[in-house]
Amino acid sequence: MESADEHMDEWTGDNFDEAATVLNAKVGAIVSMSGMNPDAQARFRREFLAPVQDGIAGTGRTAVETGQDWDKAAGPLLVVLTPAA
Repeated sequence: MESADEHMDEWTGDNFDEAATVLNAKVGAIVSMSGMNPDAQARFRREFLAPVQDGIAGTGRTAVETGQDWDKAAGPLLVVLTPAA
């Protein structure tokens, strides 16, 4: 089985909403196949995945567009956005 961290660094592009959607889809698929019960899956999505997804499209976008790095650690997820040189 794949682990979520295998996909954290695969996004390239400048559409932050799409990056957040891709993260949600890839990690969400892994969570769905993880064997966690439905309540645990819902909690993971709510407490760990949603804040990271929201951050990419919000504060992450703002940071990168102003030339700063952005990182968000939420439990088992760590996503880092870095502006292009």
